[in-house]
Formats: sequence, structure tokens, C-alpha cells
Amino acid sequence: MSKPIADKLDPAAPRPAPLPFSVAFDARDEDELLGLWRDILRSNRWSDGDHTRAFEAAWSAQTGLEAVAFNNWAGGALAALDFVGVTGEVVLSPSNTFLATPRSAQKSGASVVFYDCNREDLCGSFDDFVEKAERHRPKAAWIVHVGGHIAFDIEKIAAYCREKGIWLIEDCAHAHGASWNGRAAGSFGDAGIYSFYPTKTISTGEGGMLVTANPDLGRHARSYRDYGRGSGYRIEGMNYRIDEFTAAMGVVQTRRLADFVGWKQAYAHDVLDPAYPNRVRLPDGMESGFYKYIVFDPIEGGAGKVYELPCHRIMKDPAELPNTDWVAENHWCVPIHYPRAVS
Repeated sequence: MSKPIADKLDPAAPRPAPLPFSVAFDARDEDELLGLWRDILRSNRWSDGDHTRAFEAAWSAQTGLEAVAFNNWAGGALAALDFVGVTGEVVLSPSNTFLATPRSAQKSGASVVFYDCNREDLCGSFDDFVEKAERHRPKAAWIVHVGGHIAFDIEKIAAYCREKGIWLIEDCAHAHGASWNGRAAGSFGDAGIYSFYPTKTISTGEGGMLVTANPDLGRHARSYRDYGRGSGYRIEGMNYRIDEFTAAMGVVQTRRLADFVGWKQAYAHDVLDPAYPNRVRLPDGMESGFYKYIVFDPIEGGAGKVYELPCHRIMKDPAELPNTDWVAENHWCVPIHYPRAVS
């Protein structure tokens, strides 16, 4: 764990000075990473090698699930949806998410039905999920962990999906290091998809990871990312393999995840919480990775919003989602970026 925040701001200060954005990378890891890249350059194995296996093993240890690496989040999402078989089916999706979530279902041949979020956590509402599921009979559904914490209604939604035979896929793009009573994001539904885009809690530039407790889904995902090899090309996949340079960075970054999350949690508790009482408040037993620090009061010098415009507005869907529209207008993000140089 990194050393405690020694020079934190006075908790009585009304607003801490904003942190500058920085892609999360610890300078102490630079020489090791450059050495790994040098070894890969000389190895003549630049894709689908030992570093890919090590990256997957690291995320398996992190989540307690089988992990399959991809070159981006979309590859993992498409692989999961292909396994479920959603062509011609309905897929539920929250609207308060990035466009990639519903678009992955559309690109898989499904019709998307949006459901509302809760105001207190910005994540999917169980009540509206059930209402939409009873009306539209989806084959699969997305739940999105927004901002670094786990969706407050995840256990109820997951239980309902198990009862009704609905495949539940978790969008874990924000949820690195998040857990609830010891359960990692991605372990509540049938699969979880993580992203390693540069703004994420840990980054590899680009990259994604599918996690699942379903061995058949895991095998399908491994074949899907490699043109269907391993299935006699029965699986109609394309190339979503991760390269060894990216995977090596992922190993280094994943090993540093506890430091990143621990620093953010300490900064949130010691510096930001006293200054921002009107914020997302976590239930007992939940640990946030603090991808974002979300408040419900306007701020100056902030980090914008998680999502400026809901997906149903972008896609001109007529759905009425009052909480989603409220959230879009009434939340803001306080900068909470891990410093690159740590002594």
C-alpha cells in the first residue's frame, strides 16, 4: 500500500483544490515495465503468449473467476452476447451508461429496451428492471456499475434474473477493485466485462477482461476472440486478441491496483468526504474503487459528469426514464486522480 496521505487539506476547507488528471501509472514500475517490453521485443512472441496468461491469472485472482483477456471492452461484451445468443431477442440496458453498453447488444442483433436508474447510486433500478422485464421478456440484460461502486440493487436484480432465466452481464468498466461483502464486481451475474481504457482506475491504453464462473462461457470467449479457432470455426468470432506488450503492462498495473484503490479511498475519506456531504453514500460492506467521486451539488473546477447525456436521448428512444434524466442534470464529479509520481 502507498504511504498515507501526509499533506492532506484541512477537512474544514469548503472545497479542496482539484487534482490534475493523470493516467494511473506508478513511476516505481517504469523500469520493470520497460524491461518486460524489451524481453517481448526479443521473444518473437508478440501476441497470445505468457504475458496474456499472466494477465488473465491476475484478474482471476482479483475476482475469483475465470478471466479471458481482450484487446478492448467491446470484444468481451460481444463474446458474452454471442454465447447467450441474443440475435432477434430483447436485451435490457440502463440508459445511464456509455453508448458501448446498448450498442454491443444492437451489434449482436438484439433489440434494446432501456430501464431507469436510482438517484442515490446512478445505477440500475430493480423496480424498473422488473417492470421492463415482465413487459418485454428479455433473454439477457446489462447492469452497469457506475463510478467505481457496485450497483446497489445488484443482488436483487441478479436473484430475479436467476429465477426468470435471464442472462445477466455486468458492465464493470468503472469497477476495478470494487466489492460488496467481499464479492468482486462481475461475480453477481453470468459474466462481467472490465475496461482498461486510459481514464480507468488502472489502464493499459486499450484492453478488456471478461470474467465468469461459467466454464462454457469462458471457452466460448477464448475461441470468439481468435476467429473461432478452438471450435472448428463454428463460433463466428473475429480478432479481439490482446497483444503481449499490453498484457505485460496489465500484469504490472493489476499488481498495483490495491495501491491505486487504497490511495483513492483514503483521499475520499480524509479529504473529500468532509467537504462534500451531498454525495453518493455507500451501503455497509461495499468498497468503491472510486473511478469517480460523485456529488449532487454543482462544483467549479470539477471533472465534468460521468455521462453528460443518457443513451436513450442519444439514440432518440422515446422511453420515459425520470431518474435517468434527473441524474444527468444533477450530478457532478470531483477530481480523484492517483498521482503518477509516488515516493
